[in-house]
Amino acid sequence: MFGRPPKKSDNSKYYDILGVSKSASADELKKAYRKAAIKNHPDKGGDPEKFKEISQAYEVLSDPEKKEIYDQYGEDALKEGMGGGGGHNPFDIFDSFFGGKPFGGGSSRGGRRQRRGEDVVHPLKVSLEDLYNGSVKKLSLSRNAICSKCKGKGSKSGATSRCAACQGSGMKISIRHLGPSMIQQMQHVCGDCKGTGETISEKDKCNQCKGNKVVHDKKVLEVHVEKGMMHNQKITFQGEADEAPDTITGDIVFVIQVKDHPKFKRRGDDLFYEHTLTLTEALCGFQFILTHLDGRSLLVKSTPGEIIKPDQFKGIDDEGMPHYQRPFMKGRLFIQFHVDFPDSGSLSPEQCKMLETILPPRPTNHLTDMELDECEETTLLDVNIEEEMRRKQQHQQQQQEAYDEDDEPSGPRVQCAQQ
Repeated sequence: MFGRPPKKSDNSKYYDILGVSKSASADELKKAYRKAAIKNHPDKGGDPEKFKEISQAYEVLSDPEKKEIYDQYGEDALKEGMGGGGGHNPFDIFDSFFGGKPFGGGSSRGGRRQRRGEDVVHPLKVSLEDLYNGSVKKLSLSRNAICSKCKGKGSKSGATSRCAACQGSGMKISIRHLGPSMIQQMQHVCGDCKGTGETISEKDKCNQCKGNKVVHDKKVLEVHVEKGMMHNQKITFQGEADEAPDTITGDIVFVIQVKDHPKFKRRGDDLFYEHTLTLTEALCGFQFILTHLDGRSLLVKSTPGEIIKPDQFKGIDDEGMPHYQRPFMKGRLFIQFHVDFPDSGSLSPEQCKMLETILPPRPTNHLTDMELDECEETTLLDVNIEEEMRRKQQHQQQQQEAYDEDDEPSGPRVQCAQQ
């Protein structure tokens, strides 16, 4: 029927998996399977592959026909189709063996799966100093906690009944008439059971939670802001959000929000600082004290004879932000220099001649008397460019409004008769 039978192969594997001898009785196989399956069930933290092997071994050895084929020809014969093979779902075998209640709470697949509670997100405002030095913030939060007296049952006896208003679904449907032959169907949470699908009699309600199954609880969390953390980085406290029966508690998530600093700006692991020099300092040298984010005083000075140009940058190694989780490594501190020219006043001819001996020479653009005679002389005026632009914009707006008024028809239209 099956053609040439396969060669004999190892037929001790399934017995070894269950830890029984080849002469084991049906009762011994059951006991061995029960012990091994419970120990290795995935819901108990076991290895899914090991659980699958145990179920497959028991499926074969508990079936007289498959057992006979396995004992004669081994696992390969079953794979080739003799005796119908294995292939059953290991969880189905487990459920049928234990009556669908392996751990007293229903099958892991057949029972109602726990839903996960929502995460609670809070912004955490910190200063740039907090991120440079690291800090600990203690925050007091209110949350719902499972009632310790009734252990989340809501009743003294632990019993509940199905809500009659929503038939245990937790939701109700209402119909709204919008007009002739038009209705709107809306779904909303049942007010009688508050969406739980269960009700508790007044006499049986827990004295502590009043049947709500949860109580208000206050908890203080220590939020560790590590050195080098970034804007919008998240700090998560797992399982610290609102508790609810038959629900996996969500997380509390703090999102770092960095407040602006009056002097320092951050870009990645680098810091930027602006400093204004007088014209004399820019040309003749400077030194000043920079107070860093950790309170240290840094002496910043120019090289003798160095000239600083307007908006020029200088960098200092290892004085930027600490690297996240590598706080002994730091970025760079960049200083942008602005040069403040004198607002008013003028130089005497003698001072101009003195400066010309020091400063680079003027560009050679000698003009002849003929060229000067052909030019029209101009007068430079002091202006506030922002005020000038604002005034020009207002003038253009007024012109546009006047133009729009001229386009409007001033009288009735006259239609020419066609000859």
